[in-house]
Amino acid sequence: MTQKISILTLAVTASAAIEAERALSRAGAYATAAGKIFGVSNTKGAIGDRVPTDVMGTTIVTAGGAFVDGDELEVGTSGKLVKKASGVVVAVALQESKADGDRVEVLLK
Repeated sequence: MTQKISILTLAVTASAAIEAERALSRAGAYATAAGKIFGVSNTKGAIGDRVPTDVMGTTIVTAGGAFVDGDELEVGTSGKLVKKASGVVVAVALQESKADGDRVEVLLK
């Protein structure tokens, strides 16, 4: 079962078109691959939209590839999270992802 327990949700103003459940920067765009994040978008948004963004707790993300429960995750492309290779750990997987596009629960770091 995919769930989430958000402790803190803040809004960011989208500076680019964004999809729901993607890692965002404070500037309102997808976070840079292997870099830090502000949080994870709850909804999609167009430029100028205020997008609710989970910044503490657990949340649902779109996976960028396969990983297992307990893996440390970093940002991949298009704000998707992938198994940590050399970037900043932004979350820990609470569920397994079998493929790109899977929706999984993670604990934000």
